[in-house]
Amino acid sequence: MSLCRRKDSTVLWISLTSGGKRIRISTETDNRRLAESIYAKVLVEVHEGRWFQSARGKTITFRQLWERYQTKYQKQRDSCTMKALLPVFGDKMLAEITTDTIEDHILQRSEKGASASTVYHEFALGRRMFNVARKKWKWVTHNPWSDVEFAELAEVNNERDRWLTVEEEKILIANATPQYLTDIVIFAIHTGCRRGEILSCGWRKHVDMKRRMITMQATKGGNRKVIPMSEMLFQMLLKRSGVRDISGRVFPYEMTAVKDAFERTVRKAKLEDLHFHDLRHTFATRLIQNGVDLYAVKQMMGHRSIKTTERYSHHAPESLRPSVKALDECYTQFGHVLVTVGENVTDGRVALGGEN
Repeated sequence: MSLCRRKDSTVLWISLTSGGKRIRISTETDNRRLAESIYAKVLVEVHEGRWFQSARGKTITFRQLWERYQTKYQKQRDSCTMKALLPVFGDKMLAEITTDTIEDHILQRSEKGASASTVYHEFALGRRMFNVARKKWKWVTHNPWSDVEFAELAEVNNERDRWLTVEEEKILIANATPQYLTDIVIFAIHTGCRRGEILSCGWRKHVDMKRRMITMQATKGGNRKVIPMSEMLFQMLLKRSGVRDISGRVFPYEMTAVKDAFERTVRKAKLEDLHFHDLRHTFATRLIQNGVDLYAVKQMMGHRSIKTTERYSHHAPESLRPSVKALDECYTQFGHVLVTVGENVTDGRVALGGEN
Protein backbone atom coordinates (compact mmCIF):
# COMPACT_ATOMS: atom_id res chain seq x y z
CA MET A 1 0.00 0.00 0.00
CA SER A 2 1.09 3.55 -0.65
CA LEU A 3 -0.14 7.13 -0.77
CA CYS A 4 0.29 8.88 -4.09
CA ARG A 5 -0.97 11.71 -6.30
CA ARG A 6 -2.35 11.04 -9.79
CA LYS A 7 -1.43 13.29 -12.70
CA ASP A 8 -5.09 13.97 -13.52
CA SER A 9 -6.14 14.77 -9.95
CA THR A 10 -5.19 17.20 -7.20
CA VAL A 11 -6.32 14.91 -4.38
CA LEU A 12 -4.21 12.16 -2.83
CA TRP A 13 -4.95 8.49 -3.54
CA ILE A 14 -4.36 5.23 -1.68
CA SER A 15 -2.93 2.46 -3.86
CA LEU A 16 -3.26 -1.21 -2.87
CA THR A 17 -3.34 -4.65 -4.50
CA SER A 18 -6.12 -7.24 -4.16
CA GLY A 19 -6.30 -10.55 -6.03
CA GLY A 20 -3.49 -9.48 -8.34
CA LYS A 21 -5.36 -6.30 -9.26
CA ARG A 22 -4.28 -2.79 -8.44
CA ILE A 23 -6.92 -0.73 -6.65
CA ARG A 24 -6.84 3.01 -6.09
CA ILE A 25 -8.99 4.76 -3.48
CA SER A 26 -9.45 8.53 -3.41
CA THR A 27 -8.93 10.20 -0.03
CA GLU A 28 -11.00 13.12 -1.41
CA THR A 29 -8.51 15.62 0.01
CA ASP A 30 -5.32 17.34 -1.09
CA ASN A 31 -4.27 17.89 2.53
CA ARG A 32 -1.42 15.45 3.16
CA ARG A 33 -1.89 15.29 6.94
CA LEU A 34 -5.59 14.44 6.55
CA ALA A 35 -4.83 11.99 3.73
CA GLU A 36 -2.24 10.24 5.90
CA SER A 37 -4.85 9.85 8.68
CA ILE A 38 -7.29 8.28 6.22
CA TYR A 39 -4.50 6.08 4.84
CA ALA A 40 -3.67 4.84 8.37
CA LYS A 41 -7.32 3.98 8.99
CA VAL A 42 -7.59 2.00 5.74
CA LEU A 43 -4.28 0.25 6.49
CA VAL A 44 -5.64 -1.02 9.82
CA GLU A 45 -8.82 -2.28 8.14
CA VAL A 46 -6.80 -4.08 5.48
CA HIS A 47 -4.59 -5.82 8.07
CA GLU A 48 -7.67 -6.87 10.05
CA GLY A 49 -9.41 -8.16 6.92
CA ARG A 50 -12.30 -5.73 7.23
CA TRP A 51 -11.62 -3.47 4.26
CA PHE A 52 -11.83 -6.11 1.53
CA GLN A 53 -15.00 -7.46 3.11
CA SER A 54 -16.73 -4.08 2.89
CA ALA A 55 -15.21 -3.48 -0.55
CA ARG A 56 -17.36 -6.28 -2.02
CA GLY A 57 -20.34 -3.96 -1.80
CA LYS A 58 -18.55 -1.53 -4.12
CA THR A 59 -18.29 -4.07 -6.95
CA ILE A 60 -21.66 -5.89 -6.77
CA THR A 61 -24.88 -4.30 -8.02
CA PHE A 62 -28.36 -4.63 -6.57
CA ARG A 63 -29.38 -6.46 -9.76
CA GLN A 64 -26.63 -9.04 -9.23
CA LEU A 65 -27.77 -9.49 -5.65
CA TRP A 66 -31.33 -10.12 -6.87
CA GLU A 67 -30.16 -12.64 -9.50
CA ARG A 68 -28.41 -14.72 -6.86
CA TYR A 69 -31.06 -14.19 -4.18
CA GLN A 70 -33.92 -15.49 -6.33
CA THR A 71 -32.19 -18.81 -7.01
CA LYS A 72 -32.58 -19.86 -3.38
CA TYR A 73 -34.57 -17.42 -1.28
CA GLN A 74 -37.25 -16.04 -3.60
CA LYS A 75 -40.84 -16.01 -2.31
CA GLN A 76 -44.03 -16.13 -4.32
CA ARG A 77 -44.62 -12.40 -4.78
CA ASP A 78 -40.99 -11.30 -4.98
CA SER A 79 -40.75 -11.16 -8.79
CA CYS A 80 -43.73 -8.83 -9.00
CA THR A 81 -42.46 -6.68 -6.13
CA MET A 82 -39.02 -6.43 -7.72
CA LYS A 83 -40.47 -4.63 -10.77
CA ALA A 84 -40.64 -1.41 -8.75
CA LEU A 85 -37.18 -1.83 -7.19
CA LEU A 86 -34.97 -2.65 -10.18
CA PRO A 87 -35.51 0.63 -12.10
CA VAL A 88 -34.41 2.55 -9.00
CA PHE A 89 -31.73 0.35 -7.42
CA GLY A 90 -30.80 -2.16 -10.13
CA ASP A 91 -27.61 -0.52 -11.40
CA LYS A 92 -26.47 0.84 -8.04
CA MET A 93 -23.58 -0.79 -6.22
CA LEU A 94 -24.64 -2.20 -2.86
CA ALA A 95 -22.40 0.34 -1.11
CA GLU A 96 -24.24 3.17 -2.90
CA ILE A 97 -27.62 2.24 -1.43
CA THR A 98 -28.15 4.31 1.71
CA THR A 99 -30.98 5.04 4.10
CA ASP A 100 -31.49 8.30 2.24
CA THR A 101 -32.04 6.65 -1.16
CA ILE A 102 -34.35 4.08 0.41
CA GLU A 103 -36.42 6.72 2.20
CA ASP A 104 -36.74 8.70 -1.02
CA HIS A 105 -37.99 5.62 -2.87
CA ILE A 106 -40.64 5.01 -0.20
CA LEU A 107 -41.79 8.65 -0.25
CA GLN A 108 -41.82 8.83 -4.04
CA ARG A 109 -43.84 5.62 -4.40
CA SER A 110 -46.37 6.91 -1.89
CA GLU A 111 -46.62 10.25 -3.69
CA LYS A 112 -47.42 8.39 -6.91
CA GLY A 113 -50.35 6.66 -5.24
CA ALA A 114 -48.91 3.23 -4.39
CA SER A 115 -50.68 1.69 -1.40
CA ALA A 116 -48.88 1.41 1.93
CA SER A 117 -49.10 -2.38 1.67
CA THR A 118 -47.44 -2.43 -1.76
CA VAL A 119 -44.65 -0.10 -0.68
CA TYR A 120 -44.06 -2.14 2.46
CA HIS A 121 -43.63 -5.34 0.42
CA GLU A 122 -40.94 -3.55 -1.62
CA PHE A 123 -39.24 -2.30 1.52
CA ALA A 124 -39.38 -5.76 3.18
CA LEU A 125 -37.89 -7.46 0.11
CA GLY A 126 -34.96 -5.05 -0.03
CA ARG A 127 -34.33 -5.57 3.68
CA ARG A 128 -34.43 -9.38 3.36
CA MET A 129 -32.04 -9.37 0.41
CA PHE A 130 -29.49 -7.25 2.26
CA ASN A 131 -29.78 -9.46 5.32
CA VAL A 132 -28.86 -12.47 3.18
CA ALA A 133 -26.01 -10.53 1.55
CA ARG A 134 -24.68 -9.56 4.97
CA LYS A 135 -25.20 -12.76 6.96
CA LYS A 136 -24.80 -15.47 4.33
CA TRP A 137 -22.48 -14.13 1.65
CA LYS A 138 -20.59 -11.37 3.55
CA TRP A 139 -21.03 -8.97 0.62
CA VAL A 140 -21.87 -6.06 2.92
CA THR A 141 -21.17 -5.29 6.57
CA HIS A 142 -24.27 -3.16 7.15
CA ASN A 143 -27.94 -3.25 6.13
CA PRO A 144 -29.20 0.31 5.43
CA TRP A 145 -32.78 -0.95 5.04
CA SER A 146 -32.81 -1.86 8.74
CA ASP A 147 -32.15 1.77 9.71
CA VAL A 148 -35.21 3.07 7.86
CA GLU A 149 -38.30 3.76 9.97
CA PHE A 150 -40.98 2.58 7.55
CA ALA A 151 -43.86 3.27 9.96
CA GLU A 152 -42.62 6.83 10.45
CA LEU A 153 -42.42 7.45 6.70
CA ALA A 154 -45.88 5.93 6.22
CA GLU A 155 -47.25 8.44 8.71
CA VAL A 156 -45.48 11.24 6.87
CA ASN A 157 -47.35 10.35 3.71
CA ASN A 158 -50.62 9.98 5.55
CA GLU A 159 -50.95 13.76 5.73
CA ARG A 160 -48.98 13.87 8.99
CA ASP A 161 -48.86 17.47 10.18
CA ARG A 162 -46.63 17.58 13.28
CA TRP A 163 -44.17 20.44 13.64
CA LEU A 164 -42.41 22.19 16.51
CA THR A 165 -43.36 25.53 17.98
CA VAL A 166 -40.47 27.74 19.10
CA GLU A 167 -41.23 26.88 22.72
CA GLU A 168 -41.19 23.14 21.95
CA GLU A 169 -37.87 23.60 20.13
CA LYS A 170 -36.37 25.23 23.23
CA ILE A 171 -37.56 22.34 25.39
CA LEU A 172 -36.17 19.77 22.94
CA ILE A 173 -32.75 21.44 22.76
CA ALA A 174 -32.60 21.92 26.54
CA ASN A 175 -32.98 18.15 26.99
CA ALA A 176 -30.79 17.06 24.07
CA THR A 177 -28.00 14.62 24.94
CA PRO A 178 -25.29 13.94 23.93
CA GLN A 179 -24.20 17.47 23.05
CA TYR A 180 -23.84 16.74 19.34
CA LEU A 181 -27.59 16.04 19.11
CA THR A 182 -28.27 19.74 19.80
CA ASP A 183 -26.30 20.66 16.68
CA ILE A 184 -28.06 18.01 14.60
CA VAL A 185 -31.48 19.28 15.70
CA ILE A 186 -30.50 22.86 14.80
CA PHE A 187 -29.21 21.71 11.40
CA ALA A 188 -32.45 19.81 10.70
CA ILE A 189 -34.76 22.67 11.69
CA HIS A 190 -32.75 25.27 9.75
CA THR A 191 -32.21 23.26 6.53
CA GLY A 192 -35.14 20.83 6.28
CA CYS A 193 -32.68 18.04 5.47
CA ARG A 194 -33.53 14.42 6.20
CA ARG A 195 -31.59 12.49 8.81
CA GLY A 196 -29.68 10.54 6.16
CA GLU A 197 -28.72 13.74 4.33
CA ILE A 198 -27.51 15.33 7.56
CA LEU A 199 -25.28 12.40 8.51
CA SER A 200 -23.76 12.25 5.02
CA CYS A 201 -23.14 16.02 4.84
CA GLY A 202 -19.45 16.78 4.22
CA TRP A 203 -17.50 19.95 4.94
CA ARG A 204 -15.80 20.12 1.55
CA LYS A 205 -18.65 18.86 -0.60
CA HIS A 206 -21.75 20.42 0.95
CA VAL A 207 -20.84 23.34 3.24
CA ASP A 208 -19.75 26.75 1.95
CA MET A 209 -19.04 28.90 5.00
CA LYS A 210 -17.83 31.84 2.89
CA ARG A 211 -21.09 32.12 0.92
CA ARG A 212 -23.13 30.79 3.86
CA MET A 213 -24.75 28.09 1.78
CA ILE A 214 -25.58 24.41 2.23
CA THR A 215 -25.61 22.56 -1.09
CA MET A 216 -27.08 19.06 -1.14
CA GLN A 217 -28.01 16.64 -3.87
CA ALA A 218 -31.77 16.21 -3.74
CA THR A 219 -32.04 12.49 -4.30
CA LYS A 220 -35.57 12.83 -5.68
CA GLY A 221 -34.99 13.56 -9.35
CA GLY A 222 -31.28 14.11 -8.75
CA ASN A 223 -31.66 17.90 -8.58
CA ARG A 224 -29.36 20.06 -6.48
CA LYS A 225 -30.85 22.05 -3.63
CA VAL A 226 -29.17 25.14 -2.20
CA ILE A 227 -30.15 26.31 1.30
CA PRO A 228 -28.91 29.67 2.62
CA MET A 229 -27.69 29.51 6.22
CA SER A 230 -29.65 31.25 8.95
CA GLU A 231 -27.54 33.12 11.50
CA MET A 232 -28.13 30.39 14.10
CA LEU A 233 -27.05 27.67 11.67
CA PHE A 234 -23.97 29.64 10.61
CA GLN A 235 -22.82 30.20 14.20
CA MET A 236 -23.32 26.52 15.06
CA LEU A 237 -21.31 25.37 12.01
CA LEU A 238 -18.62 27.96 12.68
CA LYS A 239 -18.15 26.48 16.13
CA ARG A 240 -18.07 22.90 14.81
CA SER A 241 -15.65 23.75 11.99
CA GLY A 242 -12.89 24.29 14.53
CA VAL A 243 -12.58 20.53 15.16
CA ARG A 244 -13.10 18.27 12.16
CA ASP A 245 -13.18 14.47 12.02
CA ILE A 246 -10.89 12.67 9.54
CA SER A 247 -14.00 11.38 7.76
CA GLY A 248 -14.72 14.92 6.58
CA ARG A 249 -18.35 14.67 7.69
CA VAL A 250 -19.99 17.48 9.63
CA PHE A 251 -21.62 14.92 11.92
CA PRO A 252 -19.45 11.76 12.07
CA TYR A 253 -21.97 9.67 14.00
CA GLU A 254 -23.79 6.42 13.27
CA MET A 255 -27.45 6.44 12.25
CA THR A 256 -28.52 4.11 15.08
CA ALA A 257 -26.74 6.25 17.70
CA VAL A 258 -28.49 9.42 16.50
CA LYS A 259 -31.85 7.64 16.31
CA ASP A 260 -31.57 6.30 19.87
CA ALA A 261 -30.35 9.63 21.26
CA PHE A 262 -33.23 11.53 19.64
CA GLU A 263 -35.85 9.12 20.98
CA ARG A 264 -34.40 9.36 24.51
CA THR A 265 -34.40 13.15 24.29
CA VAL A 266 -38.03 13.27 23.12
CA ARG A 267 -39.08 11.09 26.06
CA LYS A 268 -37.10 13.22 28.48
CA ALA A 269 -38.57 16.43 27.04
CA LYS A 270 -42.09 14.92 27.23
CA LEU A 271 -42.96 16.06 23.72
CA GLU A 272 -45.82 13.96 22.40
CA ASP A 273 -45.89 12.29 18.98
CA LEU A 274 -42.60 13.74 17.74
CA HIS A 275 -40.46 12.04 15.09
CA PHE A 276 -37.14 13.20 13.67
CA HIS A 277 -38.77 13.76 10.27
CA ASP A 278 -41.04 16.33 11.92
CA LEU A 279 -38.01 18.66 12.17
CA ARG A 280 -38.10 18.77 8.36
CA HIS A 281 -41.80 19.66 8.57
CA THR A 282 -40.91 22.41 11.02
CA PHE A 283 -38.51 24.01 8.53
CA ALA A 284 -41.12 24.11 5.75
CA THR A 285 -43.98 25.19 8.01
CA ARG A 286 -42.06 28.13 9.47
CA LEU A 287 -41.05 29.35 6.03
CA ILE A 288 -44.65 29.24 4.81
CA GLN A 289 -45.95 30.92 7.97
CA ASN A 290 -43.53 33.80 7.41
CA GLY A 291 -44.61 34.45 3.85
CA VAL A 292 -41.99 32.54 1.82
CA ASP A 293 -43.56 31.49 -1.47
CA LEU A 294 -44.20 27.83 -2.24
CA TYR A 295 -41.73 27.66 -5.12
CA ALA A 296 -38.83 28.81 -2.92
CA VAL A 297 -39.82 26.27 -0.25
CA LYS A 298 -40.03 23.56 -2.93
CA GLN A 299 -36.48 24.32 -4.07
CA MET A 300 -35.02 24.25 -0.56
CA MET A 301 -36.93 21.09 0.41
CA GLY A 302 -35.82 19.32 -2.76
CA HIS A 303 -39.36 18.32 -3.71
CA ARG A 304 -39.76 17.05 -7.24
CA SER A 305 -43.34 18.28 -7.52
CA ILE A 306 -44.95 21.48 -6.23
CA LYS A 307 -47.90 19.30 -5.16
CA THR A 308 -45.77 17.89 -2.35
CA THR A 309 -44.98 21.38 -1.12
CA GLU A 310 -48.62 22.45 -1.30
CA ARG A 311 -49.40 20.32 1.73
CA TYR A 312 -47.91 23.13 3.84
CA SER A 313 -49.95 25.94 2.25
CA HIS A 314 -52.76 25.77 4.81
CA HIS A 315 -50.34 27.06 7.46
CA ALA A 316 -50.41 30.58 6.01
CA PRO A 317 -54.01 31.71 5.36
CA GLU A 318 -53.04 35.28 6.26
CA SER A 319 -50.45 35.30 3.48
CA LEU A 320 -53.34 35.02 1.01
CA ARG A 321 -54.97 38.24 2.22
CA PRO A 322 -52.89 40.62 0.03
CA SER A 323 -53.97 38.65 -3.03
CA VAL A 324 -57.64 39.43 -2.35
CA LYS A 325 -56.91 43.15 -2.55
CA ALA A 326 -56.88 42.66 -6.30
CA LEU A 327 -60.67 42.45 -6.13
CA ASP A 328 -60.88 45.93 -4.63
CA GLU A 329 -58.49 47.24 -7.26
CA CYS A 330 -60.98 46.19 -9.95
CA TYR A 331 -63.19 49.03 -8.72
CA THR A 332 -60.58 51.62 -7.78
CA GLN A 333 -58.32 51.50 -10.83
CA PHE A 334 -60.85 53.52 -12.84
CA GLY A 335 -61.42 56.06 -10.10
CA HIS A 336 -64.43 54.28 -8.58
CA VAL A 337 -64.59 54.42 -4.79
CA LEU A 338 -66.50 51.72 -2.95
CA VAL A 339 -68.94 53.02 -0.35
CA THR A 340 -70.93 50.85 2.03
CA VAL A 341 -74.44 52.22 2.81
CA GLY A 342 -76.38 49.93 5.08
CA GLU A 343 -76.54 46.67 3.16
CA ASN A 344 -76.07 48.34 -0.22
CA VAL A 345 -72.64 48.74 -1.81
CA THR A 346 -72.08 51.57 -4.29
CA ASP A 347 -69.15 52.82 -6.30
CA GLY A 348 -70.05 56.43 -5.47
CA ARG A 349 -72.36 56.81 -8.51
CA VAL A 350 -74.73 53.91 -9.08
CA ALA A 351 -75.85 51.50 -6.36
CA LEU A 352 -75.58 47.81 -7.22
CA GLY A 353 -79.12 47.27 -6.03
CA GLY A 354 -80.69 50.23 -7.92
CA GLU A 355 -80.49 54.03 -8.34
CA ASN A 356 -79.04 56.35 -5.66
